[in-house]
Amino acid sequence: MNRVFELHELDDVAMSLLKNFQDKRIFAFHAPMGSGKTTLIAALCKQLGVTDHPSSPTFSIINEYALTQSHSVYHMDWYRLKHTEDAIEAGVQDILEMQDVYIFIEWPEMAAELLQGLPVLHIQLELVDELKRRIVTE
Repeated sequence: MNRVFELHELDDVAMSLLKNFQDKRIFAFHAPMGSGKTTLIAALCKQLGVTDHPSSPTFSIINEYALTQSHSVYHMDWYRLKHTEDAIEAGVQDILEMQDVYIFIEWPEMAAELLQGLPVLHIQLELVDELKRRIVTE
């Protein structure tokens, strides 16, 4: 996917990501601060049926949102990690090994080696202007 979208199209973008990348369970968001990572994650959660209001887990590192009794969505923010060991101590590695969960990661570059060999969809968000973003997936 490589497209420019307006902010009012977020739900459509989220639906498209989930539909077109059904084989991925881990989404890694690469983007500068203020570009809309958390907002897009909230739209993805909404499309998945999460009823909680997603917020960035900047200080807690991991937020869990119940999807069903047996499935969850994990929202991680690795911005404050100093080392990969910090992520491991926070329980990130255990969550990455879980099956049948969605994992959304902001600032994945802070512990990128933990994602090697996993089914990760890398999403680059770019600020085009105040109301538009470019999304590129790989």
